[in-house]
Amino acid sequence: MALGKRVLIVGGGGREHALAWALDKSPLVETIFCVPGNPGIAQIGTCLEVDGGVAELAEWAEEKEIDLTVVGPEAYLSLGIADEFQRRGLRLFGPTNAAAALETSKVFAKEFMTRHRIPTASYQVFSHYEEALDYVRKEEFPLVIKADGLAAGKGVTVAGELAEAEEALHDIMVEGVFGEAGSTVVIESFLEGEEASVLAFCDGENFVTMPAARDHKRAYDGDQGPNTGGMGAYCPTSIITASMQEKVEEQILAPALKGMAKEGRPYVGVLYAGLMITKAGPQVVEFNCRFGDPETQVILPRLQSDFYTILAKTVAGELEGMELEWDPRLALCVILASGGYPGDYQVGYPIEGLEAAAAMEDVIIFHAGTTRRGGQIATDGGRVLGITALGDDLAGAARRSYEACDLVRFENCYFRKDIGRREEGIHR
Repeated sequence: MALGKRVLIVGGGGREHALAWALDKSPLVETIFCVPGNPGIAQIGTCLEVDGGVAELAEWAEEKEIDLTVVGPEAYLSLGIADEFQRRGLRLFGPTNAAAALETSKVFAKEFMTRHRIPTASYQVFSHYEEALDYVRKEEFPLVIKADGLAAGKGVTVAGELAEAEEALHDIMVEGVFGEAGSTVVIESFLEGEEASVLAFCDGENFVTMPAARDHKRAYDGDQGPNTGGMGAYCPTSIITASMQEKVEEQILAPALKGMAKEGRPYVGVLYAGLMITKAGPQVVEFNCRFGDPETQVILPRLQSDFYTILAKTVAGELEGMELEWDPRLALCVILASGGYPGDYQVGYPIEGLEAAAAMEDVIIFHAGTTRRGGQIATDGGRVLGITALGDDLAGAARRSYEACDLVRFENCYFRKDIGRREEGIHR
């Protein structure tokens, strides 16, 4: 490949900052654009506001002769951005609207897994509130209630008792807290086990798996409180042994890729399998059709192979036989959030200590919900920063990440103190 590649990243959160950071390390990449980006991404690329939808983005990419576009948020995939770019002969890393149904519709995903014998929890689908209510009143708890459509990672309730299930159904189906995404719900049996996230680059026929990561969804220490977009992660996780990885690839990733191709929805991009490792083996909790957030912030810092080359080969259908190189060290990321997240929170607070934290060895600061006001970086979202550190062991990575966290200050800053503690020997 010739030098001087021009890359467009779509999105503006911590995941997109990690994508930009990894692409910036590639000698093949000359210019990085990001729409809309954030102040962290602006340090390594050009952040832009492009008005309009996917057609306007495609038109802009065509005018600027962008070599490759990488999509972060799932919402753009659901709008068919890959279809529009393909129609114009532009290269884009991400699945088509039809393939993205694995994430955009929980109902499609569950029915797809049933058709292709991919292990997942038993389930029922409801489009009428009263029928869903009658069902949960007869079932044993806990139950998992999911809005069918996209809900920014917050459309899932693990109900330990009837009152929680009734409240969740009322919020989703009556109050409409997730809009049309909640017009239909999936109610699943509860899976017991250990969670893990396994992501794979997929070119339609072949896939290359990344090291497993583990996210921390709950807002508070000890996995308490409401679900969030993710409060921290680490990679790798000991729950995915070599033999378990093999099972995941054989029982989940391979049949998923084959099944999508068979159904006329060839899958190109990243396939994210959110798993529960049960006594019976790996089971799919959910599929996502893009890089995870904050999993990306602990996976990509360990990647030693050229990131641009991997993305380009994925889009070109050339992954067969490809092997990736990874840093043997472990990575851990702690999310600094605005107090009150994932509920109501205030923004606009100045952030201090970023330079001191970023100057630490083996520490990377990923911006998520930040903005620049005058000459000052300020908070501008629920999840504000992701502080990733590398270490020879997980305890070392955790210690370094938390030392960096302690250097960063903004009003009402909140972060979990127990990221990675599920693994033996991690203490704060």
